[in-house]
Amino acid sequence: MIEHGTLRQDRQTAQGNATATDVGALAALERAIAQVNALVLGKPREVALAFTCLLSEGHLLIEDLPGLGKTTLARAMAATLGLEFHRLQFTSDLLPSDILGVSVYDQTQQGFVFHPGPVFTQLLLADEINRAPPRTQSALLEAMAEHQVTVDGVCHRLTQPFFVMATQNPVDLVGTFALPDSQLDRFLMRIALGYPDARAERAMLVGEDRRHLIEQVMPQLSADEVLALRAQVARVHASDALIGYVQDLLAQSRQHPGVRVGLSPRAGLALLRSARAQALIAGRSHVLPEDVQALFVEVAAHRLTPDNPGDNRVTLARAILAHVAVD
Repeated sequence: MIEHGTLRQDRQTAQGNATATDVGALAALERAIAQVNALVLGKPREVALAFTCLLSEGHLLIEDLPGLGKTTLARAMAATLGLEFHRLQFTSDLLPSDILGVSVYDQTQQGFVFHPGPVFTQLLLADEINRAPPRTQSALLEAMAEHQVTVDGVCHRLTQPFFVMATQNPVDLVGTFALPDSQLDRFLMRIALGYPDARAERAMLVGEDRRHLIEQVMPQLSADEVLALRAQVARVHASDALIGYVQDLLAQSRQHPGVRVGLSPRAGLALLRSARAQALIAGRSHVLPEDVQALFVEVAAHRLTPDNPGDNRVTLARAILAHVAVD
């Protein structure tokens, strides 16, 4: 059971340590987030979640209907962070070698030469990932988990930072393949953008084309600065009481009515890492329970297995979060 008094003390400690973080790096990060928000209108929470996922060394899955800004978000982040960007359109005939690369015999070198695929980049947009069959989807597993790929028995390291933003259409649309749980688990978060509000939609209709705007922006961070911020996330403090709160959420997920398979320890690590990143973005060096609560549904829902396949995972995640009280 969480000691509420201890968590109150955490909040006071966090307020006292707010200046301990690197002010310059956080100012640049704030400018980067503001720039992406200027390009992806009306989605400040989703943009913040994308940055949290990036700094947590995770990968992001965006599930939504076509035309709602998923590709714009990926391109805006790549341009703002100065990252090498590749977009790969997943189709039913896409092969694993189309993602990873292939070894081709070179007559002049009298041997096979590896030709890297589009996965060798820093920000990979895997567009409509669930239009490819499971065998092709699984080609990304090693890259996402280990930041490397193995082709013909040879291991090739990926450039850092390596961040996958994948989009998928709702599974009830024609021509889609449901992502297996092992693939879903490689994504730190799953989010949806949804339709913009009327004001944001109006601004898009009367404004300049988003693609042209993205081409004109200047990077606000570099790849090295992103790596430095990731290292800083690992130093954000999480108290014993906060870790106990995360454990309570994991335990509740494994016994909650309607859940057949609850959250794994890896899910707990993902939740804690995300909460640290959110605290850093907020300018704090200490995680609060509110950080965990703000991210729990996006981190946990896609990792739950309902008793009834038709049950909504998001609804289950919200119920689990509501069941574990914290003052």
